Amino acid sequence: MTIPKPNRPTGKKAAAGAADKPPERVVAENRKARHEYEILDTLECGIALVGSEVKSLRAGRMSLDEAYGRIDGDEVWLIGCDIPEYEKANRLNHPPKRPRKLLLHRREIKKFAGQAFDKGLTLVPLKMYFKSGRVKLLLGIGRGRKAHDKREKLKAASARREIEIALRGRGGRGGR
Repeated sequence: MTIPKPNRPTGKKAAAGAADKPPERVVAENRKARHEYEILDTLECGIALVGSEVKSLRAGRMSLDEAYGRIDGDEVWLIGCDIPEYEKANRLNHPPKRPRKLLLHRREIKKFAGQAFDKGLTLVPLKMYFKSGRVKLLLGIGRGRKAHDKREKLKAASARREIEIALRGRGGRGGR
C-alpha cells in the first residue's frame, strides 16, 4: 500500500512564500553612533539619490561616520554622508558630500522634529541598506552620552560577557 505524499509547492514560488521579509543587504553601518548616543527611537526612511550614487552604493562604498540628520522646515536632510564618486560615471558624477533629502511621511517628520526640537535630541543615521532593490536608511533619534556614561556601558557589557563565559565553561565540564 502506498502512502500519498503531501502536496508541497516547489520552485520559485515556494522559496518566495517561505521568506516573509525580503533580505536586506547592508551597505554601511554607523557602529560609533550606538556608543556615542543613547538611541531612543528608530525610523526607516527612504533617501533621494542620483544614479551614480546608487551605483557607488551597490559597490559597497560609503561612510556614515560624520553624518547627521537636520530638519529644515517640512523636510529632513542627511548632512555629511560621504558617498564617493562612481569611477565609470565620468561627467555625470555627483558631489561626494552633498546634502541628501530623506523621504518620510509628514506625520513622521512632525513626530521626529518635535522630539528633536523640544528635548534637544540628535538625528543619527545608524545604517544604510538595500531593501527590495531600494536604498533605505535607519535613522535614530538619540541623546548624546557623556564620558562617564560611555564607561559605565562598557563596564556593564564586559561584566555580562564574563558571566556568559563563566556559565558556558561551567556547564560543559560534566561535574568537575
